[in-house]
Amino acid sequence: MIQAETLELLEWSRLCQHLSTFAATKLGAIAARRLRIPDTQAETLTLLAQTQDVYALESRLSTGLKFDGITDIGESLERAERRALLSGEELLAIATTLAGMRTLRRVIDNQPDLLVLNALIQDLRTYPELEQEIHRCIDDRGQVADRATPKLAGIREQQKQLRDRVYSTLQSILQRKANAVQESLITQREGRFVIPVKAPQKDAIPGIVHDTSMSGATLYVEPQATVNLNNQLRQLQRQEQVEEEAVRQALTDQVAVVKPDLERLLAIATTLDLATARARYSLWLEANPPRFVTRERKNASAAPPESIVLRNLRHPLLIWQQQHEQGRPVVPIDLVIQPHIRVVAITGPNTGGKTVTLKTLGLAVLMAKVGLYVPAREPVELPWFDQVLADIGDEQSLEQSLSTFSGHIRRISRILAALGERDEEAGGERQEAEGEAEEAESRRQEAGREIQISNLVAVSPSASPFPAPRSPLPTPYSLVLLDEVGAGTDPSEGSALAIALLNHLADHAGLTIATTHFGELKALKYQDDRFENASVEFDDVLLSPTYRLLWGIPGRSNALTIARRLGLDASVVEQAQALVGGASEDVNQVIAGLEAQRRRQETKSQEAAQLLESAEHLHRELSRKAASLKEREQSLQQAQEQAVQAAIAQAKSEIAQVIRQLQQGPVSAQAAQQATDSLHQLAERRLPSRQPKPPKPGFRPQVGDRVRIPRLGQTAEVLTAPNDDEEITVRFGLMKMTVPIDDVESLDGEKAVKKPKAETRSQEPEARSQKPGATQSPPTHDTPTPNHDTPIIRTARNTIDIRGSRVADAEPMMEQAIAQAYESGVLWIIHGHGTGKLRQGVHAFLQQHPQVERYELASRADGGAGVTLAYLR
Repeated sequence: MIQAETLELLEWSRLCQHLSTFAATKLGAIAARRLRIPDTQAETLTLLAQTQDVYALESRLSTGLKFDGITDIGESLERAERRALLSGEELLAIATTLAGMRTLRRVIDNQPDLLVLNALIQDLRTYPELEQEIHRCIDDRGQVADRATPKLAGIREQQKQLRDRVYSTLQSILQRKANAVQESLITQREGRFVIPVKAPQKDAIPGIVHDTSMSGATLYVEPQATVNLNNQLRQLQRQEQVEEEAVRQALTDQVAVVKPDLERLLAIATTLDLATARARYSLWLEANPPRFVTRERKNASAAPPESIVLRNLRHPLLIWQQQHEQGRPVVPIDLVIQPHIRVVAITGPNTGGKTVTLKTLGLAVLMAKVGLYVPAREPVELPWFDQVLADIGDEQSLEQSLSTFSGHIRRISRILAALGERDEEAGGERQEAEGEAEEAESRRQEAGREIQISNLVAVSPSASPFPAPRSPLPTPYSLVLLDEVGAGTDPSEGSALAIALLNHLADHAGLTIATTHFGELKALKYQDDRFENASVEFDDVLLSPTYRLLWGIPGRSNALTIARRLGLDASVVEQAQALVGGASEDVNQVIAGLEAQRRRQETKSQEAAQLLESAEHLHRELSRKAASLKEREQSLQQAQEQAVQAAIAQAKSEIAQVIRQLQQGPVSAQAAQQATDSLHQLAERRLPSRQPKPPKPGFRPQVGDRVRIPRLGQTAEVLTAPNDDEEITVRFGLMKMTVPIDDVESLDGEKAVKKPKAETRSQEPEARSQKPGATQSPPTHDTPTPNHDTPIIRTARNTIDIRGSRVADAEPMMEQAIAQAYESGVLWIIHGHGTGKLRQGVHAFLQQHPQVERYELASRADGGAGVTLAYLR
């Protein structure tokens, strides 16, 4: 009884009604409105896992889970089992339900990581053959189709022919007897075709009168010529009805055979719809999944106790009121309760939010138990409570002559009785389990002795015929919510009763949250560490509550302050203050100081949070700009690479054109000189090394600069400027020393440069006399013209040794060697014998090189097959 009262006091039915609006089927809505509270934590964990899987699935699907076509076919299944004839609409509903569940199963099958949902539909049977048979026999209007049986199709064909004959006969009579007919119309009465005839002209069309108009001026006559045809048509209609019933009876029998599977299908559909409603409601609340924590440590090997953490907890019904009824914004509360706390006393003024705090916590616990997410900030950590028991509000009854105090006491008595019953039940089960364990242990020991005596093989524990001892059951962990405990009677007796009651609950309940106005309850925290104080904040300036919950600080009395602010006579207030005593005022001042300190800390915390948010925003902005710069750098690099490739291609084309002109023209020194000049100009335009470089700023240490001395690993201060010998005096620590500026660098890693010396120009003539017998050297050019007429002389400049290199590494080496050996006109490439792969790679490179005219292996004296000679153009 107290459980039902608690649900009513917490307005649980309203929350269930809100949940039902997120259901997609009628069965899901009914299940949501009649939501059952699980009895075990394992059942709750299963429900939570279902909610989490649906939550994840809905986030992946663009349209969410679809329950199209799924209807409540439970009553139809019951009627089919009793051999009752199902209508076409009922059979069609069964078929659409099967199709809808098949679609759901296909969607879930495509998500193999959702283990709970896949396990739920693992044994689901949707009977596609039954669905196809129903759709074959029943059309979209719920009528038996012509294709159901050949006999039915024949009957309906005969009906059509007879109906056409009746229409033809009646149309002929209407044309012949137009004067006797009230209206040129063919209609039906009692299932027979008739025509409207004027009453005075009834003898003009002999037949059977089936009906008369309200005025009596019109008679509906079945002409004698169509009586026999109508009789035949009625017979065919009866045959059609019998055949349709036979078809529907056959389908009903098929449904009855698989009724258990269809009922299971309906249960799975309801479970999926309810899980979907929980996930969608949780998403709408912006709630987070709860984690159940341990509040008591049973033994040394058990998990350590954990705190209850519910930050920014909001009342779900107030959220609904704010969103749908334009209510006030919901003020969240923070609940962080340490493991050793068993009782929390909340104090503060009326209408300050104490009762809402109790209801919010109670609903949060119940929501977690039924598999809903909790509207609080992550992490959401709370125990799994066996019971939620509440005494909130008044229970006055004029019929029973009960006062407010009496109503509270009656309900609290039921709460204590419920706690006692759970304790006795758990104790009895524990004793029974312990007895069974002792009996099983003794039987095992006895069996072990018999086995040892008879030298039999010992039985392993897994194969033991005796039952294993059951683990001891945990003590029931209940949540008790008490509003205005001890109120409604003499304050001294009420406070004494409240203290005794809270001490009793600290021993027998898991957690008790009580609201009170008694100052004596504030002191329990300092007498027993299982108690904690909390209060609802009150704004002294606005004379209104802020609905914020403050922990560790008891609420102070505001009655005299409010009276003074509202203009009550000052003498009355002062007299009341004197009667209360100075001690109460001192306590209020201490509490006010604590509240002010808390507000300052909260302000600093908010400022720190804002700074942290600004820093995170700046970090994100810098990261975004860095990424943008990196992308721009990559884009520019790609553009530069493309430009370089294009320039290389154009340069190669120009070089090839010069070479072709040289090859096609007459062989003369003037042509060679022109080609050399062209290549010179091309090099000046294209080669980066020929481009003027911007002057590079140098680092010159000045007095007072901080420099680094890498060879000593020290950072020093410059005491003197560089002298003529480019030396400076530095100091690091207590030491002074003179070092060359070559040994120092800036803190940014920039090397120091020396001051440029005065340059002296040589007055020597450019053209020097040659030694006797020496040939005149041609003018020096960056790209000299090779002379193929001169003898081939092997030097270090026109020889390259690439033995041991890979082909990919040797190609740039050969490219550089070709440029150096251009003057001599030939290049010796030493690649060795080896496996021959390097030689093949060299020949392939030379084959496609535009500056190589031909190549051949060297003579035996010059290395044979281990050396290749490349003749340059």
